[in-house]
Amino acid sequence: MGLFLSGNTMIKLENEARDTIIREAVSAYPNECFGFVFGYDDENGRRIITHAAVMDNGEKKTRFSISPHDYTQAEKYAGERQLQLMGVYHSHPDHPAIPSQQDRLAAQPFFSYLIISVTAKEAGAIRSWRLNDDGNFEEENYHLLAL
Repeated sequence: MGLFLSGNTMIKLENEARDTIIREAVSAYPNECFGFVFGYDDENGRRIITHAAVMDNGEKKTRFSISPHDYTQAEKYAGERQLQLMGVYHSHPDHPAIPSQQDRLAAQPFFSYLIISVTAKEAGAIRSWRLNDDGNFEEENYHLLAL
């Protein structure tokens, strides 16, 4: 288990968002998929992820890239639903749900980065990471929010 930001940073993933992430990761296998996650930070500092929006990753097998258009669309999606853009999810086909060096270099401090491992079209662990003040990833304490 990794370190937690501020000692107890928690992320809760609602079923609908989780199901979208799993479905897309399995469907895209053996390629990498990505999308954005949306929600809000509650009064106790917990990050609640309520929605996941799938983005087209083309035929990229081992990485994803976010275009300015993708980001603009994500901000628009959030605004229309009165949500916050909370971060990004992506899959790691045949690799663990641990950020790569490329993930770290492209990361933004506020965002949560949910990574799902997929092996042989089977979904594995979903883990969430956020950059600390030193520019390194720390794992967020993850819980599934039952609806």
